[in-house]
Amino acid sequence: MLQQINKTITWLSLVLLVVILAIAIPLTATAKTPKHYTELEFPPLPEVQLPEYIRYELDNGMVVYLAEDRDLPLIRGAAFIRTGSRFEPSDKVGLGSVTGTLMRSGGTKSHPPERLNFILEQNAASIETGIGTTLGRASFNTLTEDIDTVFPLFAEVLREPAFRSLQLELAINQQRGAIARRNDNPQSITDREFNKLIYGADSPYARTVEYETLDNISRQDIIDFYQEYVRPDNIILGIVGDFDTEEMQTKIASVFADWKVTTPQPKLTIPSATQKQDSGVFLIDRPDSTQSNVMLGHLGNTLDNPDYAALSVMNGVLNGFGGRLFDELRSRQGLAYSVYGIWSPNYDYPGKFTSGGQTQSATTVPFIQAIFREIERLQANPISEEELAKAKESILNSFVFNFQNPSQTISRLMRYEYFDYPQDFIFQYQDQVKATTIEDIQRVALKYLQPEQIVTLVVGNSEEMNPNLKSLTGQIETINIDIVSTN
Repeated sequence: MLQQINKTITWLSLVLLVVILAIAIPLTATAKTPKHYTELEFPPLPEVQLPEYIRYELDNGMVVYLAEDRDLPLIRGAAFIRTGSRFEPSDKVGLGSVTGTLMRSGGTKSHPPERLNFILEQNAASIETGIGTTLGRASFNTLTEDIDTVFPLFAEVLREPAFRSLQLELAINQQRGAIARRNDNPQSITDREFNKLIYGADSPYARTVEYETLDNISRQDIIDFYQEYVRPDNIILGIVGDFDTEEMQTKIASVFADWKVTTPQPKLTIPSATQKQDSGVFLIDRPDSTQSNVMLGHLGNTLDNPDYAALSVMNGVLNGFGGRLFDELRSRQGLAYSVYGIWSPNYDYPGKFTSGGQTQSATTVPFIQAIFREIERLQANPISEEELAKAKESILNSFVFNFQNPSQTISRLMRYEYFDYPQDFIFQYQDQVKATTIEDIQRVALKYLQPEQIVTLVVGNSEEMNPNLKSLTGQIETINIDIVSTN
């Protein structure tokens, strides 16, 4: 009897399996039938919603942003410090960078570097510091359960860095090593020297660390730079993660509320920027190269330019896969390994319009000429409705990725406050992108793209260029990038 029941169950199971397969196979076959991309339909992207956050100030002037995010047992924080390498003396280039490195690597007055490193490693946590051109930054990342260990250490790094001599020597030697290697990569050479052509070699936005400027930096210089700029009324602190807001406010007050500075705030006069070279073709000759790195362009504007959104859409027409430069120079003419054209503004000083890429040595001149033709075509003829729609959709569809998590949002709000931009700047930009027209693109192309002011830099083997680079203009200026030693 039992055997019969088992057979009946087996039979019913087989019948059920056949029925399932009979239903599923046609559905599977139908599902695998590919559709043309023009037939695909997607729901509209959801409206971006800012997470709940609070902003407040301590009595000492420190600004604080807090946003809870309970998805993971992590807490992340960052402090924006109103400083930057652009404020360092011209004969001590590298001072800001070394100061930023040493704030963390030199340990604190209570925790030598080895002890600080050990505690962080034991807790799978991190604390990092650095000073770039326009701002300083300190950050931490920790598990929620270790916040009472890590956060006070973060406060120590900000408030009581020790700037130990051994770590200072190491930081200086690391900078020396970077100088020794800086001509190894053609793209790095191109970026660095093009900045000098646009802003000027002595500009705080283009000058480079040299052995001589490092020799001028003392430990006291680092202490003085730190004390001038790293102070509570120069800091915007943002913390996001798995915490209770009121409890986090208490923790912040316990480590930062008593931080008092009696000296006046430094006067942060933003250095101006103008274009150094009005035009011209410049060469860095590298006889061993088999290809040319090309960069051409001129001075641009800032993000608060009223035409920023239209210029961004213009970027989309020129740049990236499916952009005009890619389609024409790489796909159709086969002139480029890579090609780009970007209007890149900055927050509080002018950015650049740059175009260029990599090409074979022999095709250097045709590559450059083709870029100029595409700029002129953009100015002379209206773009198509399809190009406009594609460029706008690319920007708007990627917009949501600016707000994937609360950390991104808080960081953006902090940056807007740091550079004195409205907190809804990104939404103003979104609306302006939507409103951009074909006429706007031609208007901004005519207004902001200035072929007669374009500076062209080529890093490559001049002997292999055919036609010769001189065919572009009657005069080529060669740039010497030899590293000057102080030994």
